[in-house]
Amino acid sequence: MAERSQDSQDPKQDPKRDAEQDARENTREDAKKIAEEGAKAAKPAEQGAQRSAERDAGQTLTSPKTAKAGRVGAGSGVSRRRLLGTAGAAGAAGLVAGGAAGAFATETVRKDPDPLTGLGSASRSFHGAHQAGIADEAQACGHLLAFDLAPGADRKAAAALLRRWSATAADLMAGKTPRGDESGVALDAGPSSLTVTFGFGRTFFDRTGLTDKRPVALEPLPTFTADAIDPKRSDGDLWVQIGADDALVAFHALRLLQQQAAGTARLRWQMNGFNRTPGATAQPMTGRNLMGQIDGTNNPKPSSPDFAAKVYVPEDRSGEDAWMAGGSYAVVRRIRMLLDTWDHLSLERQEKVIGRRKSDGAPLSGGTETTRPDLNKVRADGSLAIAGDAHIRVASPATNRGATMLRRAFSYHDGFLDDGAPDAGLLFIAWQADPMKGFVPVQRKLDRGDGLSRFLRHESSGLYAVPGGCAPGEYVGQRLLEG
Repeated sequence: MAERSQDSQDPKQDPKRDAEQDARENTREDAKKIAEEGAKAAKPAEQGAQRSAERDAGQTLTSPKTAKAGRVGAGSGVSRRRLLGTAGAAGAAGLVAGGAAGAFATETVRKDPDPLTGLGSASRSFHGAHQAGIADEAQACGHLLAFDLAPGADRKAAAALLRRWSATAADLMAGKTPRGDESGVALDAGPSSLTVTFGFGRTFFDRTGLTDKRPVALEPLPTFTADAIDPKRSDGDLWVQIGADDALVAFHALRLLQQQAAGTARLRWQMNGFNRTPGATAQPMTGRNLMGQIDGTNNPKPSSPDFAAKVYVPEDRSGEDAWMAGGSYAVVRRIRMLLDTWDHLSLERQEKVIGRRKSDGAPLSGGTETTRPDLNKVRADGSLAIAGDAHIRVASPATNRGATMLRRAFSYHDGFLDDGAPDAGLLFIAWQADPMKGFVPVQRKLDRGDGLSRFLRHESSGLYAVPGGCAPGEYVGQRLLEG
């Protein structure tokens, strides 16, 4: 009988194979135990890091106590980078357990996911005395749109559209999926501080037979010498402002509202803008524009006693435009910055044009960014510390009989012009209770003597009546359209 090969021998009779099999089984058992222990160790580390981040913030990440609350880096003191560091700390604990623990941890996350970060979960209420998107801090992504009512669309059709839009905006701002939406565009994201704001242009009242309800404050804006207005990108029957800290969330709202307008209103123009992402700086800071200047320091603060009186139409408004109670007027301008010309100026010259230091925004009269500019301060050589045509002097309420507006803007960049210059600048939005007492007098003065004006071109313009907010079950503009 021939001798059997080693490969054909019964493994049960092979002591070497028995030892190898035992070793493999022991290794698998040890790996499983290590993975389980690693997963247990990672969880407390993650929770501890999260608690540490919340303690540093002084509040929970989604607390809505202030207009900036719930936005990472905007007012909570917790930056997106800090959150990523927190995740890294938990991840470091997981690495101790080895690769097998990572597989178990991934499965755990899928079955029981952690909540969204403060950036994604932060939300604004659609309902209230005022519409959102006015006093709220400007978000990282913005879309501005104007629509004209389609031929044959009347007051009833306009009311139905505002009802659809309001319901959709309320759902999106609450992080809910609107009825019939199967796009999945922002399926994985939270509301991300989304705001949607609606307004009416002057021509809306003619098209809906409501000219007797048109506010006097909605008179056409005067023409200014620095204007180079393109009518095709100006005005419009309906105006929509969308803002969010996530680009997909903002686009999702834009897409749904545009789809829902079909048959009732046609898009007239659209502009897209951006701001610094929350958490991009080591601490909350006033934003910068594309000229590199800190922009918005002297904006009126919601905490100021006279804020509401300057920004919102009084709640006790009576007369034909009583429907505007709690509302505001938005002046919208696309302002192109002549950046190639500006960038060729020396730093000293740039600061003289603005009246502030570029590094920290402090006025040239001294102090810090928030120091009130001393418009009377004189240098040793007898010249004004803040030049006579400096932007902050000419635009100051102190030199405009107290005229004030709340500026809430987005930067934009739409490529390059034929000469290679950037088509970039500011989507300027000014909010006030009466534009004839806010934007108009200030712009008139800027038009005559602002040193910054020679580096700007106003290329589109619009004025819109933005009604007050609505209660649950109501829609924006209902008091006008059904009053």
